[in-house]
Amino acid sequence: MSNLTTDAVTSVSFSDFPEDVQLCILSFLTPSEIATFACTSKRFLSLCTCDSKLWFTLCDRRWGSKTQIKKWGSGKITYRLLYRTLIEWENLIGFWRRSGQVTLGVASPPLIFFEWCPSFIIGSRVSPSRLGTYHVIKAPFLCMSITPEGETMNFLDPDGKIELSEDFVDAVQAGFLENDLIPVHVSFMGKNHVVVEENLSFTSLNSQEPKNTGFRRSSSSGNVRAEDIGVVEDMIGSESGSPGSLPDRFMSEIYQYFANRTSPGGERASRRQRKREKARQGRRKWMPEHFVKIVNCSPTPSRPLQGLWKGISDDKNLYFFLVAYDDIGGIACRTIGDSSKPLSGYSPVFWTSKTTLLEAPFSPEEEYLYDSRIHLRPLATADHIHGHHPLTENEVVSHILCINSSYDLVIPDLAGTSANPRDVEGRIWLYESGTFGFGFLRNHFIVDLKHIAQHGCLLEAMELCSDLC
Repeated sequence: MSNLTTDAVTSVSFSDFPEDVQLCILSFLTPSEIATFACTSKRFLSLCTCDSKLWFTLCDRRWGSKTQIKKWGSGKITYRLLYRTLIEWENLIGFWRRSGQVTLGVASPPLIFFEWCPSFIIGSRVSPSRLGTYHVIKAPFLCMSITPEGETMNFLDPDGKIELSEDFVDAVQAGFLENDLIPVHVSFMGKNHVVVEENLSFTSLNSQEPKNTGFRRSSSSGNVRAEDIGVVEDMIGSESGSPGSLPDRFMSEIYQYFANRTSPGGERASRRQRKREKARQGRRKWMPEHFVKIVNCSPTPSRPLQGLWKGISDDKNLYFFLVAYDDIGGIACRTIGDSSKPLSGYSPVFWTSKTTLLEAPFSPEEEYLYDSRIHLRPLATADHIHGHHPLTENEVVSHILCINSSYDLVIPDLAGTSANPRDVEGRIWLYESGTFGFGFLRNHFIVDLKHIAQHGCLLEAMELCSDLC
């Protein structure tokens, strides 16, 4: 009897499961795996192209806890198209740093933070507040969504004056905010490099005719059609996306260039092309900006110092710090500042090749180095206590790391001199709370660092307003 039961169990195939069970199983596969499975039979092809069931489950499983899947495209786009779009856009989520030169004298916040919203993705400029606290200023400036016709819709708010809410996308689609926003292309140049440039070929959303989104609906019958073959090909493309592809305008210019080289009158056409390009540049409201992703922006158990941090320096101002572990085993800390000021956009703070942590109990000398220093904190919460402080009065120190940076890195004016080596020696104090502070022996203070964001959310963020600018 047991043998019969075993044989019955082992003879059950995938086709014997109910459809809802089959869809649940398929939702755990990648698009390329689904495409391979769809090629095995006509019935499975129909199952794999079921948009309202399979592709909704794929979207909901991956992004349902972060955004409202059914609100994208006003609920009128296919979930497979939504999957193809969001699989590429999800790499935007997190912190980016502006790269390249900016117009002299024009302030540019150092960080960009992308996050999920109910039916769109928002990019915000993040900068330190000027209030002497740990608060950061969040200024939304870029909105990315999808129209009901399945076209991407990217708008930039250069002044940060428009309130971004759930009704924002509907207002843009209705044309109410077009005069206040700039249409832009968001081009992926690999996974960690993005270019935002004005879309000069954009016309009013109200005047645009519906465009083909490239999505082909599957047949409800069991016959394999050419459209269904296209569906399978699109599923393969859904997994990888096209982050490295160039914008259509660049591709057309490449083809135009070679056409001009090989066709009669090509030089005249080239001159006309340059004239049109010059006129188009003159209509620009926004110059292209490049952004580089900060990949490792959070600490890990093996790299507790890694990530983006914020701390108040000796001038009582809040600064952003980026700590990274390099390929040769060192730890580097830099400030990320206003890129409009010379030498402040990415300034070094310390670098050390020593990564061995001291554990408690600490020597009397190490305890004195920590106890005798003042912690730099916001004025509202600073403990103006002088003299010795026991470890428990501030943060509880769990480990200590000795740092010894070079003269030209920490004190450029002393490079090549016979200055006291203790001028560039310092300590990093790791706290049990998961944060840390650092200081140099030449100073009498400790810069305590805190997280800028946790679990995908900015901490102590304030919306941009006139009295904070």
